[in-house]
Amino acid sequence: MKYTEEHEWLRVEGDEVVVGITAHAAEQLGDVVFVELPDAGKVVSKDDEVVVIESVKAASDILAPLDGEITEVNEVLVDEPSKVNEDAEGDAWFFKMKIEDMSALDDLMDEAAYKKFIG
Repeated sequence: MKYTEEHEWLRVEGDEVVVGITAHAAEQLGDVVFVELPDAGKVVSKDDEVVVIESVKAASDILAPLDGEITEVNEVLVDEPSKVNEDAEGDAWFFKMKIEDMSALDDLMDEAAYKKFIG
C-alpha cells in the first residue's frame, strides 16, 4: 500500500487503485456519521475534492490522490458511514480509480514512511 500526507491509503488491484483513509485518520475524525461519494465515471485531477466525510467532530474533504477516473464507489458507506471507523483500511474503501500514470505511485509514502510521518 501507498500513503499520502492527507492520510489516504492506496492499494493497486489490477489496473485500478483502491482509495480510502487510514486508521489514524479515522481515529482522529471520531465517529463518522455521513459520507458523500463521487459518481463513477467522474474524471478527477490530483487534489480535487472527491469525497465529503462528516464525523461528530468535524467535516473533511477527501482529495483525489492522483489524476484519473473514478470507476467504482463503495455505496455501503452511504448507508453505513460508521464502517469507516470499524475497518478504515479494509472494507471501508471510498472509491476505485484508473490513474493516468501508475508511476505516480512511486512519489507516495510506503508504510514505513507513513508510520514515521504520523509518529
